[in-house]
Amino acid sequence: MKKAALYVRVSTDEQAEKGYSQRNQEEVLRRYCEIKAIEVGKVYYEDHSAKTFNRPVWSKMLVDLRKHRGQTDLILFTKWDRFSRNRVMLII
Repeated sequence: MKKAALYVRVSTDEQAEKGYSQRNQEEVLRRYCEIKAIEVGKVYYEDHSAKTFNRPVWSKMLVDLRKHRGQTDLILFTKWDRFSRNRVMLII
């Protein structure tokens, strides 16, 4: 069974009010994992802008993933803009 880290991010109160709340994002991701038989590992909650990757929780998640290399198969998020405003390649 694959194992996923969930990345849940909001940057403004407006986003939280318009359906991007952290609770809503986590529920959507957990349902997806249940349907696809993916084990949920750690859930990371972020409240910083996606302009850059200088985000405290994002940095912590990468440290955790590197420290426990091979124990997590996926990083899941609900929409691309929850992850980044730009296209990027992620290498862990």
